[in-house]
Amino acid sequence: MNEQKTRNRQTVNWHSFNVDNTIEQLQIDRNDGLSSQEVENRLKKFGNNRLPRPRGRSAWVRFLLQFHNVLIYVMLIAAGITGMLGDWVDTGVLLAAIFINAVIGFVQEGKAEQALDAIRSMLSLHSTVIRNGSRIEIEAEKLVPGDLVMLVSGDKVPADLRLLTSKGLRVNEAILTGESQAVEKTLEPVSPDAPLGDRLCMLYSGTLVVSGQATAIVVETGIHTELGRISAMLAQVQTGTTPLIRQITKFGHWLALVIVLLSGATYATGVLWHHHAPKEMFMMVVALAASAIPEGLPAIMTITLALGVRRMAKRNAIIRQLPAVETLGSVTVICSDKTGTLTRNEMTVQRIITATHVFGVSGVGYAPEGKVDLGGVQVALNEYPELSDIARALVLCNDAQLRKHSDGTWQVIGDPTEGALLAFAAKLGLDAELERSVMPLTDAIPFESEHRLMATLHHQTEDKSIIYVKGAPERIRAMCHIPSDINETPHHSPNDWESKAKEAASSGLRLLAVAVKVVDSTQHEVNFSDLNSGFTLLALVGIIDPPRDEVIMAVAVCNAAGIKVKMITGDHVETARAIGASLGIGLHKHALTGAEIEAMDDDQLQEVVLDVDVFARASPEHKLRLVQALQNTGQIVAMTGDGVNDAPALKRADVGVAMGLKGTEAAKEASDMVLADDNFATIGNAVREGRGIYDNIRKFILFTLPTNGGEALVVIAAILFQLTLPMTPAQILWINMVTSSTLGLALAFESPEFDVMRRQPRDPREPLLSWFFAWRVLMVSILMMAGSLGLFLWEIDRGSSLETARTMAVSAIVGAEMFYLINSRYIYKSVLSLEGLFGNRYALIAIAACAVLQLAYTHASPLQALFNSTDLSYDEWLKVLLVGMTIFLFAELEKVTLYLFRLWRKTAH
Repeated sequence: MNEQKTRNRQTVNWHSFNVDNTIEQLQIDRNDGLSSQEVENRLKKFGNNRLPRPRGRSAWVRFLLQFHNVLIYVMLIAAGITGMLGDWVDTGVLLAAIFINAVIGFVQEGKAEQALDAIRSMLSLHSTVIRNGSRIEIEAEKLVPGDLVMLVSGDKVPADLRLLTSKGLRVNEAILTGESQAVEKTLEPVSPDAPLGDRLCMLYSGTLVVSGQATAIVVETGIHTELGRISAMLAQVQTGTTPLIRQITKFGHWLALVIVLLSGATYATGVLWHHHAPKEMFMMVVALAASAIPEGLPAIMTITLALGVRRMAKRNAIIRQLPAVETLGSVTVICSDKTGTLTRNEMTVQRIITATHVFGVSGVGYAPEGKVDLGGVQVALNEYPELSDIARALVLCNDAQLRKHSDGTWQVIGDPTEGALLAFAAKLGLDAELERSVMPLTDAIPFESEHRLMATLHHQTEDKSIIYVKGAPERIRAMCHIPSDINETPHHSPNDWESKAKEAASSGLRLLAVAVKVVDSTQHEVNFSDLNSGFTLLALVGIIDPPRDEVIMAVAVCNAAGIKVKMITGDHVETARAIGASLGIGLHKHALTGAEIEAMDDDQLQEVVLDVDVFARASPEHKLRLVQALQNTGQIVAMTGDGVNDAPALKRADVGVAMGLKGTEAAKEASDMVLADDNFATIGNAVREGRGIYDNIRKFILFTLPTNGGEALVVIAAILFQLTLPMTPAQILWINMVTSSTLGLALAFESPEFDVMRRQPRDPREPLLSWFFAWRVLMVSILMMAGSLGLFLWEIDRGSSLETARTMAVSAIVGAEMFYLINSRYIYKSVLSLEGLFGNRYALIAIAACAVLQLAYTHASPLQALFNSTDLSYDEWLKVLLVGMTIFLFAELEKVTLYLFRLWRKTAH
């Protein structure tokens, strides 16, 4: 009942309330907080501050549903047929394969269901509150709306809160907004329709206090927090099937229908037209069905996908859902989060703007590795002493620390922006600890958002002290004397500063100003009255979360492969547009904001979504809507992300890709693939593998269907022309289960063809068997039927025994398969080259293994007794080889003819 009441509560825009209205609405005492009795009442009314566990399907139901698959039905039919024939070994193998497939699917689905658990674990465990006028620590799940919560640097926000008091408060909200920079919080209310990233008076559950301290009022708990809303959204997201599963399902339905119709027509023809005994015809139809079902397809498809998983893991792409391996090859659009995916999620100083120069800074991240240049030429500190003054100011007016770990990585203790300033100073050779010991801190005004600056006082000598300030450029410049007389100091013109600042901002740089003021050594405090005037502006510092170096090339590779890359971020539109342009995303195109998305209905969004590549200020709902809009236009969408806010879209996408290093557990659990190196370029490699895997599955189908087709045509011809059956059902199963699967397995090891990333993405509506593929299957099936049936009739005509003729027919099919396996390595290209003939050692091993098996089938006494086979002479083996070589040459001739036809059409146009 209480949970139902909570679910039905109307959403309140707390960010639009001022402090007094919030206190009045929640009926609390701003000094003493809630009483114990009131807390108990509200716990009963609103429930605990935790996310409810959804009702899931039982383990048994989930396991049984793994068998609800057309491929499994095909394998069960095959198992039933082999069982009816008394071939219990093959029946056992098939049933074991079915069971293993079900177990794998069951385990993978169980992992996917852990996404909601990962979000629940993000809630804070303990909180400091004021109740009954006393400050106490409680379990966070006992918080209720109206509680007064005390927060300091390093705390995880335990619920959704409205700020009551704040001092220097900065909060990292990246898990919800995707913004890498900590947000400066204020007490002032904002517009009711303000996006989450602009609600500066609010704190949201699961975010992290970077600096400062605050008192805040709990306004929402549990399912009604932003985390709870995302959790509910994630639970409602329905995942679609992959293109391969859809195609295999359609193919399975089509194949099953053809087999049933063909078997029925053959049975009717034999009984009603040729007057065969029903029992005899039934066994013939069983043989026909056995020959037509590609028993090895499900197993080979699973093995091919599994091998792809292993190859991708070696390239830092960890696959969590097996079908996602192939789906990557179908992707037409990659929607990527900006922070931590396209960018490094490490703030970096890239530009120093002084009165006279604009210096560039190389190197990225917090490692003190890089150079300072002017016009591309590296500069020395003694040539430009102002750089030392700037670096010293950035070190001293700074609360952060840089630490180097044993593995060589660098970590910021404190604000990421301040860490970037320390890294810049280290690139110039300044030792932060030494500078701080030489000029110790005497007093400071910590950063507060209403003042938009930080000030520190240091004693430099016995005669003077120095005040350093850094903060918003417009705030700092108002404190500095900048001559306006262009004849006096032309390079100090305010217009010059303004133009340089605008140019830097248009490049996506966040600007920070730093200034200095010399005061008397007797001054031991710094007050706001000291900040009114008298400062000298040292520099404007341009900071950015830099794009990853390898992403530019990866985006270009994706574009060449016909894959559109779209950036969806919670960041500001100008920053998003600048970063996108630097990566080659959204050039000369309009960027769409969350507010504009909000104003569109689903139909309007579908109309524009393909033409826009940069989406800014996007909320979790917007990301989910964008993915759905792209899917509704027929696109196969991969979505990358690392935050909780990305989880619903990751789950809904055809391929969800989470960051392994900096991604949240919620994002990883909702995804199909995890990037172990957080590298967008790894996606390009994964797409290449995915396309290669789809090619391999098609190659196997092109290889195995003619075998089944040839066998089926042999049986049909025998029935129509009232011939003795050239192969028994058991012999057909030998071909399908032993030789075909042995040979076909080699195609799972094929590497992607060299031009795989120069092709356009395949149409997801394209059937698994195109008309060209149908022609190839029919042509090779007829050739195999002609070779096998021809040898059978030839041997019968020569007076050979039925056992010898059948052994020749079976061996002809197997021999043709060996040669045709080499043909199948390339779908369109000729294999008449060293690479084509010998490039896949697994194919050569498979042919050798198949040859040994067929020799055993022909000459080993136990197998002769089981399959009624018999020995063959050298002359008879030579005939078998000639049949295989003939099929090989015909298949290559067809490829050459097709190539010449395409070349002619291209020339004609």
